[in-house]
Amino acid sequence: MFHRSPIQSFARHGMLVLLCVLAVFPLYWMLNSSLKNESEIFTSSIFPHKPVFSNYTYAFTQMPIVRMAFNSFAVSIMMTMLQLATSLLAAYALVRWRFRGKGVIFAILSLTWLIPFQSIMIPNYVLVNDLGLNDTLLGIVLPFSVSTFAILSLYQSFQSFPGVLIEAAQIDGMSDWSILTRLIIPNTRSTIASLGILQFINAWNEYLWPMLIAKSMNHAPLQIGLRLFVNSDTNMWGSLMAATTVSCVPILLIYLILRRQIVDSFVRFGIK
Repeated sequence: MFHRSPIQSFARHGMLVLLCVLAVFPLYWMLNSSLKNESEIFTSSIFPHKPVFSNYTYAFTQMPIVRMAFNSFAVSIMMTMLQLATSLLAAYALVRWRFRGKGVIFAILSLTWLIPFQSIMIPNYVLVNDLGLNDTLLGIVLPFSVSTFAILSLYQSFQSFPGVLIEAAQIDGMSDWSILTRLIIPNTRSTIASLGILQFINAWNEYLWPMLIAKSMNHAPLQIGLRLFVNSDTNMWGSLMAATTVSCVPILLIYLILRRQIVDSFVRFGIK
């Protein structure tokens, strides 16, 4: 059995500690800056000499932070639910049904995964604008109602599902809808939940498309609201850091509550 020397263990753990510090330090600097006044904000002090909370007061009075947090949750949840619904139907159809052109459809789906969203952003913007959905939450969600990654992930999961059980259900007279909702989904809920967590995180971090659609803070997610706040008050860096700190709290709480499931999700689909 191979045993690491104390020096190797110390170096390994020291490197991990250093990486953790590098990852956490920007968050600390954000919190530290949010507690500084305007005369101290550009200093390199590790701790604020006279902590102030006026930055938070100003941020809450100038920005509808609660409304923007609701917008972020609404957009992320709607994107996730729509992507899961369309992916479940598409993956089941590709796995269970045999029809002409199935291979071509699967190949096209796989190729669309390689197309960057920026290349189709302008046609999507024109469509959303023609539908009158500009500066609305639905306009942000609509182009992301289908996810190729989710379809291919569920396709692999459904392929490994025992076909004997599905054949037995068909003999018993169950329809395709009943097989999907009463047999396959309950037995693959861990995979679906893991995929849902990943899709929620991706939707929460989406920036470029919401930036084009959202024109006001009342219809903007948190990230876009912060950008609009920068444009309106360029020099209020303390208030910006305060608003940014508040915007990090919801997703941080979600991570603390679901950290095991989030890690499992990255392991499950990261390997694939």
